[in-house]
Amino acid sequence: MKTSILSATLLSAMLSTAALAQTTSSGSQTPAATGNQTPSSTSSPSPSAVQTNNSNSRTAAAPVPGRNSFTMGEANRRIQASGFSDVKDLKVDGQGIWRGHAMKDGQAVPVALDYQGNVVSK
Repeated sequence: MKTSILSATLLSAMLSTAALAQTTSSGSQTPAATGNQTPSSTSSPSPSAVQTNNSNSRTAAAPVPGRNSFTMGEANRRIQASGFSDVKDLKVDGQGIWRGHAMKDGQAVPVALDYQGNVVSK
């Protein structure tokens, strides 16, 4: 009985040590081994799910179809935060894109908000 408990403890210790010592194919340690848990902003090839203040992060093909989780109020606020006023007629279309009309620079324009937070006008 003591032998099996000792064996199990020793095996567990060896496995946990091996997991910490893993390296990548280039020979560097993995983030788990170095304690670095912060993801790199350039490591993901897919666009952000939410718009940031950085206008360079927008998808060129906006509005992007996809399942939209914004409420009508959130969509209205995001469109207004992008410089539009008097937002009205907001409806989600079949592609999950909020579409409506708003004022920009004194002109009525169609607006759209996709699930990534991209606001576009045509």
